[in-house]
Amino acid sequence: MATPEYVLWLRSHVGTAPLSMTGVTAVILRDEKLLLGRRSDNGAWTPITGIVDPGEEPADAAVRESLEEAGVVVRTTRLAWVHQIPRITYDNGDQSDYLDLTFRCEWISGEPYPADGEMTDVGWFDLESLPSELSTDMRRRIASALSEDDPARFEGGR
Repeated sequence: MATPEYVLWLRSHVGTAPLSMTGVTAVILRDEKLLLGRRSDNGAWTPITGIVDPGEEPADAAVRESLEEAGVVVRTTRLAWVHQIPRITYDNGDQSDYLDLTFRCEWISGEPYPADGEMTDVGWFDLESLPSELSTDMRRRIASALSEDDPARFEGGR
């Protein structure tokens, strides 16, 4: 996965210390099907995910990542879930804390394909037959986005 230039610049100053970043998850629906991709770095099936660029609106990041990673044009229809992902330590020692914003998205056009190499496979899945390897966290993101009339969920703030 390509590391954004601004993250490389930050890393040149902070080394492997934790970076706080905002990420997005695009839960893309087309009829009764969900778009998933198999990540090239760890082989996990996930909705489309990515990092919000500096100054970028999060909903725009979800749309951009969908086009960049899967070659599909989407529109965001609602914010479904805001949550902090537990700290990730990468193989090189870099640490990252991601605030994830999960969006429900509607497919507009394009046939999915692994557009930028971040995915090895992408495709539509029936909602009733999602891959068994899908993590609990990704299942929660999908469930939040599928909830038709629920307001966005927020973790914490109890």
